[in-house]
Amino acid sequence: MSTLTIREAISDDSQAIQAIYNHEVENETSTMDLVPRTLEVQQEWIAARSGAFCAVVAVDSAGTVLGFGALSEYKDRSGYRTTVENSVYVRRDVARRGIGRQVLTHLIDVATVSGFHSVIARIESTSIASRELHTACGFKLVGIEQQVARKFGKWLDIAVMQKIL
Repeated sequence: MSTLTIREAISDDSQAIQAIYNHEVENETSTMDLVPRTLEVQQEWIAARSGAFCAVVAVDSAGTVLGFGALSEYKDRSGYRTTVENSVYVRRDVARRGIGRQVLTHLIDVATVSGFHSVIARIESTSIASRELHTACGFKLVGIEQQVARKFGKWLDIAVMQKIL
């Protein structure tokens, strides 16, 4: 999508981000959250994000939010501070159009400019599209965490992918 713009998320994007994310919470295994976000919680999430950890949105020429992403602290121990974890979500009705790749590429650029050394992605292991997206952006599979999550009454494995910057 050549008319796509990636920009920092603002409070006005909360409802669109909430709709994208809550679909994943309620119907998919791309997040291990089990409880949908309220609009207030979504607004607080955006407000709490800044600098290298800001949330970004992908918007079309009409200003419609089609996807979003963020970098988050990987672990809270000081020795991990040079590594971040990424999250990328795209509306299902516009999937496989390059939106996720543009969001992830932007996040990698932010991580690089911010001085991080590596980016981690934790992906439900059967999510081929997400794993292919990360592979296309230079991530390597570094392991599978077996049965570490439970959703929809099933045990789920998590693929851990990493990109050294």
